[in-house]
Order: sequence, then structure tokens, then C-alpha cells
Amino acid sequence: MITGDIHQPTAAGLPQAIADALTQALAARPEHKEIGQYPLQGDTLFMNVMQFATQLPQEKRAELHRDYLDIQVLLEGEEQIRYGLQGSARECDAWNEEGDYQLCDAIDGEQTLTLRPGMFVVFMPGEPHKPGCHVSEEQTIRKVVIKLHRNAAEV
Repeated sequence: MITGDIHQPTAAGLPQAIADALTQALAARPEHKEIGQYPLQGDTLFMNVMQFATQLPQEKRAELHRDYLDIQVLLEGEEQIRYGLQGSARECDAWNEEGDYQLCDAIDGEQTLTLRPGMFVVFMPGEPHKPGCHVSEEQTIRKVVIKLHRNAAEV
């Protein structure tokens, strides 16, 4: 997991491929797009613009991916993300190959990150994360999740 500010992405020490994906997605102005998926480089790089209400952490399940990195950028609101290290996901469902995700009920050694507008977080394949949790109360957030294929990111 890597986190930083979209205005200073190099300060986070992002590998060039991830920094380029972030720059390309932000240049597409996701804050002005309708909710939905937008291709940037075919199946290699695309973004999902989302808007939803945060939930209590116990109402959410963790997710992880094999083929894609998640670069999550908060556009509006505040959210807490619960996460863990690779291999820390517990009590997991069967793998969804088509959607490249697995849902899990627990994260061993769970950590917490609060995202505010302008912040990003990168989750590598295999790192469980539970986004969209309340910071202090329910609120509507808007975010973009940039999906970069692991082969393009060299991870």
C-alpha cells in the first residue's frame, strides 16, 4: 500500500508506471464525469467513477485483487479504509475470476487510513482493503478507482 497527495505524487515514491496511470486518469477529469467505467488504455488501464454512502466497517467486506492494482482517489467527502498486508485476508469467499476480486470477512492485523479529497492510495494485488467506511458518521463520498493491470505496473 502506498498513499499520497495527488498534487505531489512523486513525493510518495510511486513507480513510474503507477505515477503515469494516476496522471493519465486525473487528466481525464474524473470529477466531471458521470458515475461509470471509462477506458484509458483498453483492459490495461481504466477508471471507475463512483458515488456512494459510507458504512460502518462491520457492514462492509474486504476485497482483494490478483490482476489489477487499485489506485483510489477521493474526490469528495471523507472515508476510512481498513486494510492489511498481502496474505492477511481471512474467511474469504471463492475467487471471482471474471471480476478479479475476492471478498473476505476479516483482515489479520487490520490497519486504518483516512482519505480526504486530493489523497490517493494504491493497493497492490493481494492486499486486502475495505474502502468506504465511516470516519465519524455516514456521508456520501465521490471517488475514482483507477485499475492498472499488474503487467503494466511491473509488480
